[in-house]
Amino acid sequence: MGNICRSPTAEAVFRHQVQAAGLEKEIYVDSAGTHDYHVGAPPDERAQKAAMRRGYDTEGLRARRVHEKDFEVFHYILAMDKPNLKILEEECPPQYSHKLGLFMQYSNNFEGVKEVPDPYFGGHQGFEHVLNLVEAAGKGLLDHIRNRR
Repeated sequence: MGNICRSPTAEAVFRHQVQAAGLEKEIYVDSAGTHDYHVGAPPDERAQKAAMRRGYDTEGLRARRVHEKDFEVFHYILAMDKPNLKILEEECPPQYSHKLGLFMQYSNNFEGVKEVPDPYFGGHQGFEHVLNLVEAAGKGLLDHIRNRR
């Protein structure tokens, strides 16, 4: 079973949650972007620092573009926001469209919040807020996967 997220921060958080649950041999986590910006680059330094403060390992994470094969291989392909979900919907072969969704649809803690904002143009607090959101969505996604087993 696999999960792909657009955000390397979400990847680091969810990978940590999967490992803490002892499910790292059953659930493969990866992240990829809908654009080829920053391919091969590590996450934003501010995101790395925020993640490190909470004990998440971003070492070795590098940006990549979503590949056509991802739609076939992964069980969940989750976007952080609606514009990126729209791009995924346009690129996804019809037989795999059921795998697409928004990461926040799995959160039970932030009612009414449907998207994870891009903190790039904000300050330190934006990265902390993103971590709060992806921690909640990751927990909900993990619960969802466990309940489906």
